[in-house]
Amino acid sequence: MSKEFDCRFFASEKPCQFKLDCPIDSACPKYQPMGKRILIIKLAAIGDVLRTTPILPVLKKKYPQSYITWITDKSSLQVLEENPYIDRLLTANYENALRLQVEKFDVMICLDKDTVASGLASIVKADQKLGFALSDKGLLYPLNKEADYLFRLGVSDELKFRKNKKTYQQLIFEALGLEEKHGEYVINLPQKYISYGEQLMKQWGINNGRLVIGLNTGAGKRFATKRWEIGGFVELADRLSKDLGAQVVLLGGPEEIERNEEIASKTKSQVIDSGCHHSLREFMGLLSQCHLVVTGDTLALHLAIALKKLIVTFFGSTCHQEIDLYDRGKKLVADVHCAPCYRGNCDTMICMKSISASDVFQACKEILKANTLL
Repeated sequence: MSKEFDCRFFASEKPCQFKLDCPIDSACPKYQPMGKRILIIKLAAIGDVLRTTPILPVLKKKYPQSYITWITDKSSLQVLEENPYIDRLLTANYENALRLQVEKFDVMICLDKDTVASGLASIVKADQKLGFALSDKGLLYPLNKEADYLFRLGVSDELKFRKNKKTYQQLIFEALGLEEKHGEYVINLPQKYISYGEQLMKQWGINNGRLVIGLNTGAGKRFATKRWEIGGFVELADRLSKDLGAQVVLLGGPEEIERNEEIASKTKSQVIDSGCHHSLREFMGLLSQCHLVVTGDTLALHLAIALKKLIVTFFGSTCHQEIDLYDRGKKLVADVHCAPCYRGNCDTMICMKSISASDVFQACKEILKANTLL
């Protein structure tokens, strides 16, 4: 077979981006070999996909001539699209599952522990497999010895909740046998979405020089235990507005419509309800306009980290030590006997109730002062 079929630009069933006749018996002037073919399987959730992106520049550094394929859920595509380190982005579906059974890779990386991802990892052909796969008994297992600690973290509450002090980035770098222990999220937000956020700020009458603080008030359906109290957001919004002169913007998705309306109706200050209808990238455009984002351990936290925003975040049911704020934020951790628990629902919510509006306000003040915004 001609070497052109190993070209990173070869599109198989259609013309490549250069619109040249693809020669079989002669050299193409645009030909570039793929080099190491690397497959990354990381399907969901969106925040977990995003916080896995630090491995990309490290892999490209280790394998300068490489072709990286990443397969993910449809819901996660927007945080990976136009990523400069990904050569091919695939949606997890039946057709692509069949395709990957035929292809051959030099390195396969699976950092997902769910059945679909680990099952795919088991059947993909690769010279080297790292991370996790599904055994012939239908059980998850680590593919390499370096991934054993990350595997055990999932099956031992004592290890995950109390003993582990490593961030997620440290954990995945170690699981892949990489020397790096720290790396920034990699995301590309096109200018049109930044402009989208800018236009909304102008529409709301927010001047360029005013301090803008975004309050992300929700946490999704799966982990209602990550939600801070409505009363806390009301008190915090009023103090940020009155004491710091900040313009407070309420952020959230479709599940926060009523929640944000209630917060806005109860505040004494003028807050802006940004609406809960924005696409994921439009939401990122809004976040890009905030000087500081206050949020629980949810998708907005990872988006704010990726956009290098200042952050104040709070933890109750989940493990704070796994989250790296890259020295751009402060964590408030519930000091209660039952946390963390990773429960989706709770009758008492004592962890979130233990974090006061005064605590969050002081954390906001400290991080703003440290970054000369006050």
